[in-house]
Amino acid sequence: MAQTPMNKLREQVLKRGVSSIKRLGRTFRIMDDDRDRGINLEEFKEGLADYGADLSPEEVKQLFSRFDKDGNGTLCFDEFIIAFRGHLNETRLKAVEGAFAKIDKTGDGKITGKDMKGVYNAREHPKYKNGEWTEEQVFKEFLKTFEPDESDGVATKEEFLNYYAGVSADIDNDAHFVLTVRNAWKI
Repeated sequence: MAQTPMNKLREQVLKRGVSSIKRLGRTFRIMDDDRDRGINLEEFKEGLADYGADLSPEEVKQLFSRFDKDGNGTLCFDEFIIAFRGHLNETRLKAVEGAFAKIDKTGDGKITGKDMKGVYNAREHPKYKNGEWTEEQVFKEFLKTFEPDESDGVATKEEFLNYYAGVSADIDNDAHFVLTVRNAWKI
């Protein structure tokens, strides 16, 4: 059975690791010169080529057509990335929401450096140990992991869920995914 262009691209991206979906999204954002959060077919081709995706011109057209829902020649790359990485199923969502609730000590729907104290040991970070960074700088750098573009040092629940949806795309087994989340956040 022939592999679909979407599955072929997904396989290539996931071989690059957990943050690869985030990098793919960043590549498309860079291509979006007018900042309308959409790209045309040429920009899409260029973005995939810059990313290093090995797809034929026909496969690129098929992918683009699949996500150009209204046929206007523009692809909303946020929708593409969400469809690409998939959503968390109920089991995985429950685990990630549990982790978020543990970290978000204030319950305001955001994770800050203050929330991270006691959950993440910044004092073990190499740059803290060598005096290069403060504890707050370690937290801020760590929180960038969850933010798609420019970092404000705060991770929202949506950003946290989106990050773990990307992680989820690389783990086939629900039990393994849940164990990964629980071990990461000691829950």
